[in-house]
Amino acid sequence: MTNGGPLAGITVVALEQAVSAPMCTRTLGDFGARVIKVENPKGGDFARHYDDVVGGLAAHFVWANRGKESVALDLKSDGGQAVLHRLLERADVLVSNLTPGTTAKLGLAPADLKVRHPDLIAVEIDGYGPGGPLSHKRAYDLLVQAESGACSVTGSPGAPAKPGPPVADVCSGLYAALSVLALLYARRPGQVAVSLLDTMAELMGYPLTYTRHSGVEQQPLGMSSPAVSPYGAFRTADGQTVVLGTTNDREWQRLAMELIGRPDLADDERFRTNAGRVEHREVLDAAIGAWCGRYDLACVQERADAAGIGNARYNTVTDVLGHPHLDARDRWREVGTPSGPVPALLPPPVIAGFDPPMGAIPALGEHTGAVLAELGYAQPEIAALRARGAVR
Repeated sequence: MTNGGPLAGITVVALEQAVSAPMCTRTLGDFGARVIKVENPKGGDFARHYDDVVGGLAAHFVWANRGKESVALDLKSDGGQAVLHRLLERADVLVSNLTPGTTAKLGLAPADLKVRHPDLIAVEIDGYGPGGPLSHKRAYDLLVQAESGACSVTGSPGAPAKPGPPVADVCSGLYAALSVLALLYARRPGQVAVSLLDTMAELMGYPLTYTRHSGVEQQPLGMSSPAVSPYGAFRTADGQTVVLGTTNDREWQRLAMELIGRPDLADDERFRTNAGRVEHREVLDAAIGAWCGRYDLACVQERADAAGIGNARYNTVTDVLGHPHLDARDRWREVGTPSGPVPALLPPPVIAGFDPPMGAIPALGEHTGAVLAELGYAQPEIAALRARGAVR
């Protein structure tokens, strides 16, 4: 494989904002695609302004937009529209997640693109998908997580919560990127629609299946799982929290016999199967909690490893910034920003012979002039577009 990556030579045009589409295009860029991010000259992607903690830049934007070229176009102007379509004539992929109806108003609906840019792969990410009573609504990660039932299975009984990471946005972006890869592999253009609600309904597959067939609404259990037991977080003697998990009967036997030294629990008929352990989880949690409370975290983890029991340390975000496992595997790199270099994590896939590009975070409109020149616009034409406000 060359250093250009598996998607070298692929050009992606992004009409994007917030997280879902930016994560799709950043993923494609991580594989070597060129990503040209088209932004509104008046402020650009609104995620640029969520906060200013990264040297004046927003953390969301820095996370989701490395390695992209920013071209600032007023798509409500004829000049901006002309530039966009010239871009699309040379592009392989268009990814968008604008507010409902916006692409249609811009003449970029699937039917329009099929006629004007028949060789393009066009991906539109929206909140709820067409054809339903919610199709017209704006959709943000929290709103869709609430609508999909995800918040009802997160948190604690009587205290539902939003899962911390924006899983509706991120997973929709990843499904969109996966769709692009499938069409590129098939060497055929096409239109792809990904909705956040469909994504979250898929991620809710286990609780939806369980409740449909049992009639039981499982309650959120904090740092535990309604599906298996024992599985949860326990305080240790040194004030830390260890997370211990079992996923089958053999592991449970090892936990009871070899880890906490409770053969009576191992022999108890109530706990012979996972269903029984789930029904009586309070008894097991109390016994495991009492044992963990007598030992420091390091001792608990050492003994759990020796017994073949899955375990982890409960970490805060600050803990993860200095996580020794990430450091030992050299997972951090520096990327450029308009405010100077900042650390960024490598993308999860490790492909032999390919180093992810880890390009810089673009300033708004930073690449407008260069891209327009590449498209064949002469300097007087570019100056005229700027004077009319069509580009920045």
